[in-house]
Order: sequence, then C-alpha cells, then structure tokens
Amino acid sequence: MSDRSTLKDHPDWTYVLRDSYDFYRRQSAGGSAKIRTHQRSVRERINRVIKANAEVRFPEPADKPVTQHLRRALDNGRMERHAPFIRSLDAIRHRLTWQYGYEKVPRGLERKFAYAELVGPSGPVITNEVILGLVLFAPACTYPAHAHDGITESYICLSGAVSENDQGVYGPGSLIFNPPEQLHRITVADHVPALLFYAWEGAPEKLAQQKMVFTRKR
Repeated sequence: MSDRSTLKDHPDWTYVLRDSYDFYRRQSAGGSAKIRTHQRSVRERINRVIKANAEVRFPEPADKPVTQHLRRALDNGRMERHAPFIRSLDAIRHRLTWQYGYEKVPRGLERKFAYAELVGPSGPVITNEVILGLVLFAPACTYPAHAHDGITESYICLSGAVSENDQGVYGPGSLIFNPPEQLHRITVADHVPALLFYAWEGAPEKLAQQKMVFTRKR
C-alpha cells in the first residue's frame, strides 16, 4: 500500500485550487492584453494541476511574528466579494508554513512580513506548473524593491491596502501585475494588515530555482 497522498485525499486543498481558478477567471484584466494572457495561463496551469491529481506533502507548519495579524486580515477579507475564497483559505490555515524566503532579511522586516506557499515545486501541492501562495504584511510595512528572474507574477489583494512603486493604491479585489525582471517595492496602509494572494508562472526550471533577493538602492 502506498503512502502517497494526493489532492483527492485533501478536498480542502482542491477547493482552494478551484477557487483560485475562479478568481483568475472572473478578475478583470482592465483591457490589458498582457494581463489577460497571464490570467489565462494561470488558469490553464491550475487546471492541469487539478487534473493530474497532484501529490500533496505537508512540511511542518510554522508561524512568524507577522502571523499574529492573520486573523484580522482574514476577518477583513470576509467582508469582501471574495469571502468564499477567504473561507477556503481559513480551512487550511493550520497547515501553512510561513517563511521569509531570503537568506538575509532586512532589519525590522522579520516582524512585518512572511509568505506561505500553497502550490509549487516545494508544495504542499507539488507541481512545476505554477506557484501559488499568500503574502502577509503587517500595517505600515515597507517591502523592499526586488524582481524575479524569468517569472511573471501577479498579486491579488485579499484584504488591506497596498501601493506598488508609489503608483496608485490597491484595495481588496485589485490585481497587481509584474512582468519578469520588473523591479517592484510594496508599501502597506498604516493601520490594517494586508493579505495578498500571488501567482507565479514561468519555465519549470525558473520556478524551481528562483532565489529571493532584494535590490539595494543606488
């Protein structure tokens, strides 16, 4: 008898994937052909993960200081149109492994930021098709400038409000799009945490070998 665990053994995780698919189907592209193409690609990749009945492996759950803000972030998200997605995420929150992803975290950021991968080469849902996850920011966090090599990225704001590169404010339901190598810096509203859902698409080797590095100001 095999001990291999798959999506069919964990319906709560299948629901998260299906809800993610629906989010990228219903989300407006705002008339942008590039964003529309990215949304379609993310949907297609999620669909392949579901159809493949991907393997599921749970690392040890872990918190970071910022996860003290998670309950408030989820509660705020329940007041939005995407409340069903928030409920799906709440059902798996006890399984999440929150981490920094950087060898050296800037002073002060270790209490204001963490991410939890949901789908990707490192799991818990194992695949080289796409990376999906959550980023949690404490109020008044500044997430330093960084870029991703060969990765097309989008964030969907689930709760709170953020600004990227000081170019507008993104509230719940907003999508932020970052093509490969685009430098981006995120700031967070002063009094409420921000919870973002993210999707990365790229070549399998890029997804597997992506390194998180901040860019120093020049």
